[in-house]
Amino acid sequence: MIMIAIWVLASKFANFPSPVNVYKSIIKLMANNTLGVAILISLRRLVVGFIISLILGSLIGLLMVKLKNTRDSLGKFIGGLQSMPNVCWVPFAVLWFGLNEKAILFVIIIGSVFAVSMAIESGMKNFTPIYIRVAEMAGAKGFALYKEVIFPESIPVILAGVRQGWAFAWRGLIAGEMIASSMNGLGQILTEGKKYNDINQIVAVMVVILLLGFIIDKFVFEKIEFAINRKYGFGKA
Repeated sequence: MIMIAIWVLASKFANFPSPVNVYKSIIKLMANNTLGVAILISLRRLVVGFIISLILGSLIGLLMVKLKNTRDSLGKFIGGLQSMPNVCWVPFAVLWFGLNEKAILFVIIIGSVFAVSMAIESGMKNFTPIYIRVAEMAGAKGFALYKEVIFPESIPVILAGVRQGWAFAWRGLIAGEMIASSMNGLGQILTEGKKYNDINQIVAVMVVILLLGFIIDKFVFEKIEFAINRKYGFGKA
């Protein structure tokens, strides 16, 4: 309610669309099915790109754990790549793939893969040493040591990195779709709003993106976190 009140005040005293006008814009986009189709297309791209980034990020993270001698320098390099805004990768995507689906997927993947890899590396190396010693004394070694001790203790850090990677994937998705505006999606609707100076449509899409992000975080990531907490006994289950 507080946010709505601030929004109303902003619409009255600043150059910002009112909640009513934004609501009407959302209804208009839903009426002709433009919004529904765009959401489905964007979510499909997002899920595909994020799954690929999870796979690649896990491989890179595990490689960083294994390469102990070059871990610090490689970690700093990947950390620098992670800090780059997603839009920086758009020109490369266009040059390499053109204005098509592959370019959008590339921006999604490159925007989130480093967050995942850094989380894997950080979680796997920052475990409690005494747990390892106890497990080794009990006969655990090799894959069993990772499965029973290192990985379970690393889960909270890894999950936090995965959620961060998901947020970066969202940014990459919108950036890619806005550049490749001929492709359907939420980014295309944003671009059209900018093209026709329709601030109501622009804010409407921003609200939809915000709501989708909240829903996915609440009903996907929080559910996963709850299940992991219950299984491994982290925090409150």
